[in-house]
Amino acid sequence: MRKTALPVMLLAMALSRLFSFMEAGAGEDRLKAGRVYELRANPEPGVIQSPPLSSQNPLVVDIENAILISLKNNRSLRVEQFNAPISGTFEDQEQAIFDPLLTGSARYDRQKDLFRSRGSAGTQEDTEDLLSAQAGVSKFFSTGTTVDLDLSAEKSRSDLYSDRYASRIGLSMTQALLRGAGTEVNLARLHQAQLATRITEYEFRGFAEALVGDVEETYWDYALAAKQIEIFEKSLLVAEHQLREIEELIAVGRIAETETTAAQAEIAEQRQGLIEAKGRADTARLKLLRLMNPPGPGLWEKEVMLRQEPLLPENALLDPVESHVSVALRLRPDLNQARLGVKSDNLEIVKTKNGLLPKMDFFISLGKTGYSDSFGGSAGNISDKYYDLSAGLSFIYPVKNRDAESGYRRSLLRRDQGLEALSNLEQLIELEVRSAYIEVTRAREQILAGEASRRLQEEKLRIETEKLRVGRSTAFLLSQAQRDLLSSSIREIKFVADYLKALVRLYRLEGSLLERRGIEAPGREPAQAKP
Repeated sequence: MRKTALPVMLLAMALSRLFSFMEAGAGEDRLKAGRVYELRANPEPGVIQSPPLSSQNPLVVDIENAILISLKNNRSLRVEQFNAPISGTFEDQEQAIFDPLLTGSARYDRQKDLFRSRGSAGTQEDTEDLLSAQAGVSKFFSTGTTVDLDLSAEKSRSDLYSDRYASRIGLSMTQALLRGAGTEVNLARLHQAQLATRITEYEFRGFAEALVGDVEETYWDYALAAKQIEIFEKSLLVAEHQLREIEELIAVGRIAETETTAAQAEIAEQRQGLIEAKGRADTARLKLLRLMNPPGPGLWEKEVMLRQEPLLPENALLDPVESHVSVALRLRPDLNQARLGVKSDNLEIVKTKNGLLPKMDFFISLGKTGYSDSFGGSAGNISDKYYDLSAGLSFIYPVKNRDAESGYRRSLLRRDQGLEALSNLEQLIELEVRSAYIEVTRAREQILAGEASRRLQEEKLRIETEKLRVGRSTAFLLSQAQRDLLSSSIREIKFVADYLKALVRLYRLEGSLLERRGIEAPGREPAQAKP
């Protein structure tokens, strides 16, 4: 029994050492795929607070709460989170080529022949039975090496000869010398799959930034509409009060009865504006509810109360535009995706360039066979002098090799196209950031101008009111002054909301919105286009 086990143990130990050595040089073929992407709020103290109970009605939120509720519940974001595990399956699929393969078979054959007898001029029948079984393991390594270990046993029975038993253990290795040789080409597809997974990180980050930007802009749209409703309601009260004053002046004979027409028209105009403002508020509320998707029944019937009004931030100064452009060229998710695309194109060049080489493999096979009149005896005799050995080279090269050459040229052209597209995207991003910067600056200046205009319109209304009381003005001029003040007040608050939204767009276009809101997401590190 010990005689049987010793050679098998020695061969298994040698094979194990060989596998360990080759795996040490090609450990990348066992990298694992990434997990599902998650977003975590990691703000500075006091920046983003815990979200409120989002199932309450009315739902009371500030801008930070609205963002956190959206990151937790938004359905579009949930759909996007599936891309990570889906992409990871392609990594596992590419790694499968390096998985060991187990093989096995069993076979029975019977053959009946007619032989010429050696001892006489006659013939003799012979029935031969062959029973065989085989088991083995095979593994391909990223070095371009294939190693096979086989164990087999067979029993042959014949009418002319005594039964014979044979057991064999064999080890074979095939090494690619040209095409398919080396870890660079054999790991190229796996590395491309890993790059595709990283690309999904940047896609997810870009989607999350767009979601946060939509939430903030919708929040300010809703806040603007609510503020406009408040302005219209106050202005309507003032207009109604002015109508009563005009009626009193008519009663004492200071002005004509026709002066009520202008005041009544102004009231009707403001009621119409109030209706439109309420419609805009309802639309913004529905969009905000869709983005937040708070739990609980009656999503669309929920009332939303905002804790923040559109106000100019205390620190409203921007960095120089070149600083924002530099951040965008480093953090923009779509730009990082394009850079990884160029890296994937470079890997495709590695694959197609290797395909230009002839296929030449070195192979060697060594086997030991034991014979006996029983299976146990044949396994014990494997250490005897009977062996088989073969070694050699195989060579294949297609004439002209046009398939490989066209694939190589195509990969070069696609890589060059990707580089040009990358340069074009960088220029477009710089244009977007510079344009957004100009818009923020314009909106900031509009706020100051709008505030001054509103003060002047307030003074104008006060003067017209006093002049009407002493009979030196008309209701029409008073209504016009009231309308001008209303328009100026609405424009002033709109300028603030536009500034806040322009600031959000600038941060989103430079790729820093999540960082500025204290939100951790995949794709934070910039990618490089070089391999």
